[in-house]
Amino acid sequence: MAKMNIAPTKSNLLIIKEQLATAQEGYELLEQKREILVMELMHLVEKVKLLEHNINKTIEQAYPALKNMLLAIGSDRVEHIAASVKYDFKFSESDVTIAGIPFITLDVELPQRELFYSFMDSFADSDKVMMEFFELLKLLTEMASIRTIVWRLAAEVKKTQRRVNALDKMVIPQTSETKVYIESVLEERERENVFVLKTLKAKQQTGEEK
Repeated sequence: MAKMNIAPTKSNLLIIKEQLATAQEGYELLEQKREILVMELMHLVEKVKLLEHNINKTIEQAYPALKNMLLAIGSDRVEHIAASVKYDFKFSESDVTIAGIPFITLDVELPQRELFYSFMDSFADSDKVMMEFFELLKLLTEMASIRTIVWRLAAEVKKTQRRVNALDKMVIPQTSETKVYIESVLEERERENVFVLKTLKAKQQTGEEK
């Protein structure tokens, strides 16, 4: 690693020491941040896996129920029932903070069950079919929010890792090498000054003896 192009002076040595201390402290803080981000990311990944399981389970229940309804009363009556249903779904945003990073999550409020059709015109399990798809909507909304957070966290981990690598592989080694170089030059100068002073003192003593 090449040292920085800087004059080997005492003032520059103080500057380099301060820069090195700042870089080392920054490295430690970023490494802690990276570890926290990775931990949070792994926690969310496990949550995504659980949601995927629940979504698949709900799909396995909802679509066969809808298929049975279509087979039992026909697509025309299903469309007639669907046209009579008027539910309003309320979506809302919530602020959450994970590892010091703000995120926005999307929530859906499922409506209360109402009767929009007569029992004579409906399928016995019409409500059950709708509830299955209501639950699927809720799960998919939660999944969308969590996946968005996971993607952003993964990007933050990648960015933090690049900064950690830059400090560990470039900034700190280069600054350390520059510090060692300046210290060696200053020490050499100090030895030369001591040698010169001793030589002058010896000549002065020799002159006085004569």
